[in-house]
Amino acid sequence: MPNPQENARRPVALLFPGQGSQQVLMGAGLYGHMSVFTDVMDTVFRLWGEEGASIRADWLSGGPPELLDDVTRAQPLLFALNYALGRTVLSWGVRPAALLGHSVGELSAAVLAGVFGLADGARLMMDRITTIAGTPPGGMLAVAASREEVEPYLSGEVSVGAVNAPRQVLLAGPARPLAEAERRLRADGRTCRMAKARQAFHSPLLSGAVDRSAPAWKETELRAPELTVYSAYLGAVLSPEDARDPGFWARQPVDPVLFGPTLERMLDGGDHLLVEAGPGQGLSALARRRPAVTSGRSAVTAMLPARAGDPAGDRAAVLNAAERISAEGHDIDGDAVRS
Repeated sequence: MPNPQENARRPVALLFPGQGSQQVLMGAGLYGHMSVFTDVMDTVFRLWGEEGASIRADWLSGGPPELLDDVTRAQPLLFALNYALGRTVLSWGVRPAALLGHSVGELSAAVLAGVFGLADGARLMMDRITTIAGTPPGGMLAVAASREEVEPYLSGEVSVGAVNAPRQVLLAGPARPLAEAERRLRADGRTCRMAKARQAFHSPLLSGAVDRSAPAWKETELRAPELTVYSAYLGAVLSPEDARDPGFWARQPVDPVLFGPTLERMLDGGDHLLVEAGPGQGLSALARRRPAVTSGRSAVTAMLPARAGDPAGDRAAVLNAAERISAEGHDIDGDAVRS
């Protein structure tokens, strides 16, 4: 029997992924074929000067995965790619009702919402990379368990870096203590795998980087968001006060990401068509397991394929997302979609 909710026009919410979602050639099939996406990517690369040219070359050449997993490539490319996809949706004439980012994805959401400008975002992104790249070696470990279940494996060095779902968390910490936590978890029958990160994001190991980045945030003009942003660091809607607080933004590399609880709160507030604006479809997979989606009240689509590397697949995924938004009842500028 059809769900009566399916014919209702649901507002669009954009989801922006973070570290760990990066893939070789992610979104590269759109470059040079979709004008808004290409122009935005080129603008960001120009703002980064010579380093931007190197990042673009590594992205389009399909450089080795180990290079892409480093903060100096993964973070800037995710920031730029997420933002470019968000701007692409806006160019279709769609105004998102909500934005939700995971880790660096929140910076993309903030620029799209006007909390700070693109030039400031690009500058702060480079400052973030510089400060984090010099931190001690570390990593992140995905564990199929609840936050409470991983408590016995935590220490002063290993902490919960992200809560992605009721039984999916990320641990973060220095390389050796994290490896010991993984050994103990596997010995106890827990399913876990190392995430694609060389740094211990969202752990105390990055506290020094936060201290060094604070001045750059204090120098930035911060504004109230023009679009509704759900902050995965607050587990709630980003208030004008928090948006204008430099300390809130500077702490993000250390503070835990509460993506799962924040997504749940957003869905509790109303039904949405969730559109993942970034690579990998990892956030889409998390969203599809939420009761609001399994019941049919909300729905999920993605702007890029689950696996990168096929240029035609990239373009087909964007077109499919546009068709899905249109089928929901939103007015789409067809010329903008095809340009």
